[in-house]
Order: sequence, then C-alpha cells, then structure tokens
Amino acid sequence: MPVQLLAIDLGASSGRAMLGTLADGRLSLREVHRFSNDPVRLAGRLQWDLPRLFFEIQTALNKAALEGLALDAIGIDTWGVDYGLLDDAGHLLSDPVNYRDERTKGVMEKAFAVVPEEEIYRRTGLARLSFNTLYQLYAEVLSGDARLSIARDLLFMPDLLGYLLTGVKGCEYTIASTSQMLSPASRTWDFALLDKLGIPTNILPPVEEPGFVRGELLPEIARQTGVGPVPLAAVAGHDTASAVAAVPAQDEDFAYISSGTWSLVGVETREPVISPEAKAFNLTNEGGVDGTYRVLKNVMGLWILEECRREWARRGRRLTFPEIVAEAERAPAFAALFDPDDEAFLTPGDMPEKIAAACRRTGQRPPEGVGPIARAIYESLALCYRRTVEALERARGRAVTALHIVGGGSNNEMLNRFTADALGIPVLAGPSEATAIGNLLMQARALGEVGDLWEMRRIVGESFPARRVEPGDRAPWDAAYARYLDICAR
Repeated sequence: MPVQLLAIDLGASSGRAMLGTLADGRLSLREVHRFSNDPVRLAGRLQWDLPRLFFEIQTALNKAALEGLALDAIGIDTWGVDYGLLDDAGHLLSDPVNYRDERTKGVMEKAFAVVPEEEIYRRTGLARLSFNTLYQLYAEVLSGDARLSIARDLLFMPDLLGYLLTGVKGCEYTIASTSQMLSPASRTWDFALLDKLGIPTNILPPVEEPGFVRGELLPEIARQTGVGPVPLAAVAGHDTASAVAAVPAQDEDFAYISSGTWSLVGVETREPVISPEAKAFNLTNEGGVDGTYRVLKNVMGLWILEECRREWARRGRRLTFPEIVAEAERAPAFAALFDPDDEAFLTPGDMPEKIAAACRRTGQRPPEGVGPIARAIYESLALCYRRTVEALERARGRAVTALHIVGGGSNNEMLNRFTADALGIPVLAGPSEATAIGNLLMQARALGEVGDLWEMRRIVGESFPARRVEPGDRAPWDAAYARYLDICAR
C-alpha cells in the first residue's frame, strides 16, 4: 500500500510542508503549505518567532486533514545550532535567539582564553564559527543569563517543535552535531569541555541516532488539526543532514553542495577528518545518517544575493530571481570578485554596499547595478566552491569525480554552469527539495518501509533524475581563480 508522509522542512528564511507518497519503490512529492520564516528583533535581541512557526505547522497539518490525507508519519528538520530552554514545568523560557544575533560577538575569543582553540577543534571537530551553540551558551554564561540557572532542558529547534507537538523530549544526533559540544568519536556530549566553560550539562538530553518513531501528536493537536494521532519520526533533524541523505550518489567519490541561504560544501566520510590542515581551512565534522560524517565548510551562499534582493526592493525595485539571472547574463565576466566568506556578509544590512566596500578594500572597482552585482556574486561563489573542494580533497586524501548540487540553489542554471566550469568536473543538479526528500525517507525508514542509506539514495535517483552539467572551457576560470586567491589573501 502507498505510504503517505509529511515533511516539515524549516529553513532560515522559509518553511514548507511537503507530502511524500512512497509506492512501488518510487517517491512522489507535492507541496501542501509554504510560508516565510521571519526573525523579529525584540528588546535588542534577534529572535525566532516560534509561536508563528508552530501555528504554520498546525496550518499544514490542518490542510492535510482537509484534503482527506491519511498520514502515516510526520518529521521535522530545521537549520542548526539554535535552541530553546524549558523550565521544570516544560514551559519555554523565551523564544529561541537567532544565530545571527550579535550577542556572540567576541565570545569565541573569550572561550579560547579558557580552552585553547586547537583543543576545542581537536575535541569537537567543528569549524570556527561564532554562532555555534557552544558560543551562544557561553555568551549566556558570561552575561549571567538567569535562564540557564532555572532551565531543565535544552532542545534544538526540530526537537523543540517535536516536543510541542507530542510532549516527548529528545535530542537527535545530526542536529546536536552542529553545536560544537559533541565528541565526534563517541557521538555524544563532551561533558569535560562544557564543564571547563561553565556550561551546565544537566540540561542536555541523551543523544539519539535518527530513524525511529519518537511519539504521537498530542490529543489536542490531533483534534484541532484533524489529522488524528499521527506518529512523529525522529528524522535527520539538521536540514543539511537530511539533504545529504538524499544526494543521489552511486559511489563514495562525490562532493556535494546543499545550496540555499547557506552553501554547505562537503564530502561524506566514515571517520571524522580532524587534522591541522582541516582546521586551517575551517572544515567541520557534522553527523550524518548510518554512522557517516559530513566533512564540510559553511560558505555564505545565496544569502548574499537574497539580502541584495531585499535591499533592491527597499529601494523600489522588486525583482524575481530569473530576472536577476537575466541581468547577470548580460554583465561582463570577472569584472569584480570577492570572498563570500568574509564575516562582513554574515549579518543583515545593505549588502550591495558591503560588496562594494569589499571590492574597494581589495583595489577593485565596485560593481554597479543589479546585473554586475549578481554576476560578481555567482562568479565569486563558484570560485569559492572550487577552493573548498580542493581543500576537501587534500584533507580526505581522495579526488572528487563529481559534484552534486541539491536544494533550492540547484535550480540556478547559471550558478550550476559557473560551478562546473570553475571546478572542471561534472555537476549533477537536483533534487531541489532534497531536504524534504531526506526527511521523508527517514520517516519511511522509521516505519520499516526503507532500508539503509544506499537504498534511500537509489529511490532518490530513480524518483528524481539529476540534471548533468558538463564543464566548458576552464582557461578563463583558471585565470580568474588565481586572481580570486590573491583577493582572498589580501
């Protein structure tokens, strides 16, 4: 019989509920509900609007019920690192703080004064990122935040939303692995590290590998939404982990980009890669399905273009992404390049001006207008991808023969083409809804309908054929790459 599953997929800028129907070894998808995810600034803090997110999830369930869908399971994935704190009664102490909030500014360096940076990397395998949960919590320790002293439980975003739906608390491994608080060897909390920083460990639930049924919807939720007592599966709760589980690869010599607001560029391994070379390039080791590790680098990604688009809209010019690509196609090649990983691009603001400032700092004429700015973003991203893949090859000691691009950014044919040309290897684009697909297949696995990771990937490949992009003339890209590396060095 067909199995009907609902993936709640929450990204840092939007959310959606995707219906998946698994029948005869094939998965089909249909969107049930889509909504924006807009953080709000309250009392000087940038926070997630959790009540609204919960309302949108209930709306998605109600829409499924009104369509007469008999759901066999639901699953939730979200972005990483952020969390909520519960008190003894199970009540949320405040809305979760957004990882882009400035409370962690300078906190990482203060943590390094207590525990050296090299030791933190050796113990956790996670990259130097100021918004990691470790530094968010240390910021609360330093500020004397009263919530830490009265908190009973810390739940990461997918587990927090799952708790609000079912009343069952838990901590799924892949989302916890983004925190910089786990040992990659034991795949559980590094209590000794946390003790050194004064971070309370009594609030941390046991870590659980994904792929099981955690609980059922609370009776009032089941009644209000009309879907009944549907099981909630603990899927790979980190959206990138779900997306990588849905990469339709046939062997292990692939790299991937989970392309969206962030570009997560990585390889999949059976052991963590923790070495001086990996640390020097800021590679991170996050958890995957079936005992795998996602050795990757966070690249700023299409967030830069999204912020430019918002700024252009504020100035009175509202553009679709196809319109932006069309203007970029008409702009001259390699007129301006910049390092997308510059921390100046991390926070919201006037992104066109931030790009202009980066170009001025490196002795270049800033791009002017939508097309030149967009082209500079796409070309700089493609060159950044090449630099990252080369670092991953060196760290792992194996060459990459193909690059899979999944997620919403896989629909950007211009960026796909630029990436193939810059790297000189084939790009396999799609599926664009990889995160939801990985979520759905892990639900099916929790129900006993699907086997291991490679069976999941076979289903993905047969259900959603990838678009192959062959590399073109690499010579102009080689010249641009040499210039790009010089710009990054400055």
